[in-house]
Amino acid sequence: MTLTELKYIVAVAREKHFGKAAEACFVSQPTLSVAIKKLEEELELKIFERNASEIAVTPLGEQIVRQAQTVLEQAAAIKEIAKRGKDPLAGPLKLGVIYTIGPYLLPNLVRQVIERTPQMPLMLQENFTVKLLEQLRLGEIDCAILAEPFPDTNLAIAPLYDEPFMAAVPASHLLAKRKAITTDEIKNETMLLLGTGHCFRDHVLEVCPEFARFSSDTEGIRKSFEGSSLETIKHMVAAGMGVTLVPRLSVPRSALDGSADNSQDLGDASFVHYLPFDGDPPTRRVVLAWRRSFTRYEAIAELRNAIYACELPGVKRLS
Repeated sequence: MTLTELKYIVAVAREKHFGKAAEACFVSQPTLSVAIKKLEEELELKIFERNASEIAVTPLGEQIVRQAQTVLEQAAAIKEIAKRGKDPLAGPLKLGVIYTIGPYLLPNLVRQVIERTPQMPLMLQENFTVKLLEQLRLGEIDCAILAEPFPDTNLAIAPLYDEPFMAAVPASHLLAKRKAITTDEIKNETMLLLGTGHCFRDHVLEVCPEFARFSSDTEGIRKSFEGSSLETIKHMVAAGMGVTLVPRLSVPRSALDGSADNSQDLGDASFVHYLPFDGDPPTRRVVLAWRRSFTRYEAIAELRNAIYACELPGVKRLS
């Protein structure tokens, strides 16, 4: 059994395809297939079920792949120990971010990291929470910025900030004249939601659960509509198609200080008004998550410091 063989089975488990796994490992498919067959013969069991349409991991194979990933991480940790002796922050940090955080946090965060730790460039990956958790488990990324809640996967978690939601309504809407809004006041509106897979969609439906039944119901006047991103939904709000909830960091600065800027986008104050909620607003908790076996503790600490150095207007920072 070799580390190379373990690398191959982890790649096949990730790609669910021998050809794609071979490309990812920079070897030919026959080389990869022969190595995996040799490992299966040595272990006297099947790691993968092969058929014409797809590759599936056997139940015992799942355990073996998980252990293989751990072994590969521990082997990589030897190199990390050597690196840390020279510069604990040397080398890229692979960071995953969910779609409803990335566009609003990353521009400031990347600048902070460049200024503070230029020797630690960020390799960025935007994706859904479920996919990022899987990438963390497989070691494809080092850490991720996520919004709670998500399944307990035995990750190390550091709270970053609590972010309130705001209501976004068309500038021509009667509610646009209000200083603040309540959840009851938007229950009779057409709600614009992110598509299935976005955790922020679930956050909105927790605040307004009555819209869950409209999101898949095409009959009747009252229903909800879906968009692929928050920016797309803001454009739908600007067009007068309905209202939505957005996280505080996604609100353009011009929309909050009252300065309309037509050159910016359709989400600015010219077309969309953003209203806070009366009383305690609905919020989401944003956290940094990483594998407990990840050894670059200094890199995680410096990333947290860089996040705290960002402006983060309107959110409650957590220590």
